[in-house]
Amino acid sequence: LHGTPRRQRQMCIRDRVGGWLSDRVWGSRKTVFYGGVLIMLGHIVLALPAGVTALYASIALIVVGTGLLKPNVSDMVGGLYSVEDRRRDAGFSIFVFGINLGSFLAPWLVPWAAQGFGFHIFGNEMNFHAGFSLAAIGMFFGLVQYVWGCKKYLSPDSLTPNDPIDKGDLLNIIKWVVIGFVVIALVLAAMAGFGQLNVDNVITLLTILAIALPIYYFVMMLRSSKVTKVERSRVKAYIPLFFAAAIFWGIEESGSVVLALFAAQRTVLHIGNWHFTAANFQSLNPLFIMILTPIFVWLWEHWKKQPTAPGKFAAGLVFAGLSYMWMALPGMLYGTAGKVSPFWLVGSWFLVEIAEMLISPIGLSITTKLAPNAYRSQMMSMWFMADATGQAVNAQIVKFYSTGTEVQYFMAVGLVSVAFAVIMFFLVKRINVLMEGVH
Repeated sequence: LHGTPRRQRQMCIRDRVGGWLSDRVWGSRKTVFYGGVLIMLGHIVLALPAGVTALYASIALIVVGTGLLKPNVSDMVGGLYSVEDRRRDAGFSIFVFGINLGSFLAPWLVPWAAQGFGFHIFGNEMNFHAGFSLAAIGMFFGLVQYVWGCKKYLSPDSLTPNDPIDKGDLLNIIKWVVIGFVVIALVLAAMAGFGQLNVDNVITLLTILAIALPIYYFVMMLRSSKVTKVERSRVKAYIPLFFAAAIFWGIEESGSVVLALFAAQRTVLHIGNWHFTAANFQSLNPLFIMILTPIFVWLWEHWKKQPTAPGKFAAGLVFAGLSYMWMALPGMLYGTAGKVSPFWLVGSWFLVEIAEMLISPIGLSITTKLAPNAYRSQMMSMWFMADATGQAVNAQIVKFYSTGTEVQYFMAVGLVSVAFAVIMFFLVKRINVLMEGVH
């Protein structure tokens, strides 16, 4: 249950830094490349049997590399289309499809490699070093294709930062970074001095950070002299979309926490003679996304009077809420003492992935449209921070989940999502006005 906040902290800090380096120092193309190199090196380290030291070194490399790559590559996808291009939402749907193709293949390819590529060359043991090497090899060829594709398809503008920093500003940033690290060190030292340095309190601290950071950045962008009047209106339009995204991601990301516990504790792990493990349910997320993506790509390309992004977000929240309310039904029908059919989980994942199709690629697309020019990559980081904020709240409420409280838990969270969806439906026209011509 406490695995999520560590990811939440990484997403809050790493994506902001990656977006800032792109906007102010390197430009998006170089930042993505450097991120890919660090991720590749991280998996090379994981492929080496070097013990705990290699583990921590690989985590550092992969976290930093992902922070450089993730927000900026999404911004680059948006740069392939003009603001008026109707293909933008479809393009981001294809982008999301590629991500989930890797998510679907990895749980099968890594164990296959770890078992000796089908030849049992490692005996009966699992050698995950071989499995991790596949990621390093894949990233290498991905980088080769990236360099070739950038020269062919991307504008030279992607090689330069949107808002280049001067030496004076850089020294000021370094000063505040140092101050930030000192403040964090002092807070942790104070917690240790009072005997409060434990997992729960660190999680609470990270939750506060994950909620405070987006507030700070929204205020900063709204007050910045680099943001025009039209851009400021668009940032205001983004705020309710951010809240909606945070609620959705809080539900969607719980698939690896709450639904994983439900799979292990409350689910019959076989269908006839076919036996499987609770972990196998994690493949449902990318599987449904790949099934649904072509449908929604076709829909966005051919639906002439389709709803705007706020309307899609509101509909997505309805499906996200229903995915949790659906999970309350087995407890209501059969009680919470025994085990139930795995198809309850299949149904829940199907509903939440419909929600993801209405929110995730649309959110990526609308973020690039509403971003102020001086904060393009950092605004994309805000999209990923919505995920972190959702997980931050989830890290606090997940402690109330248990087999005995599952009905109340699923129903309460589901109703919150549906209630906010209703609010979003009423705000659609107002948000559209604030978006200042962006559709």
